[in-house]
Amino acid sequence: MDTSVTIIGLILTILIGIPLTLVFRSNIMNRTKIKELKNQYSQNNHYNFELSENQNKKIISIDKKNKGFLFIDFSYKKETTYFVDLKNILLCNLLVTTMSKLGTISKVEIELVHKDTMKKEMIPIYNIDNHFLDFNCLYEDHKLAEKWVSLINDCL
Repeated sequence: MDTSVTIIGLILTILIGIPLTLVFRSNIMNRTKIKELKNQYSQNNHYNFELSENQNKKIISIDKKNKGFLFIDFSYKKETTYFVDLKNILLCNLLVTTMSKLGTISKVEIELVHKDTMKKEMIPIYNIDNHFLDFNCLYEDHKLAEKWVSLINDCL
């Protein structure tokens, strides 16, 4: 009786322990990768991305003092990173693109307009092609983009 209880206990421990170990390991790897990217774009500690937000595999950071903006997106096959020096930005807008007559939102982007060239830089926050009609993700990303557009405009 004791042997069978011990074996069942070991099997349950292994079944619970392996997934938890994988989750913790992945979380630690993501934190170190984010820290490395922030250090890479800090340009010898010139930018200090103290204000940061994490949501739906997206990390948005801003340095209000030195006017730097960093966006990291892990939701694609390969992570994408956008760094913008806000000293060169004139205007920041939120662009929402809808599909057809249904009014389904297909893209949410932050549009940054450069001072000198008036060139527009688009930072994709949500793209329907990558999220397969996940409306929770759309709503959260849209609210995130609205919040950060107002933060960027305050910084400009």
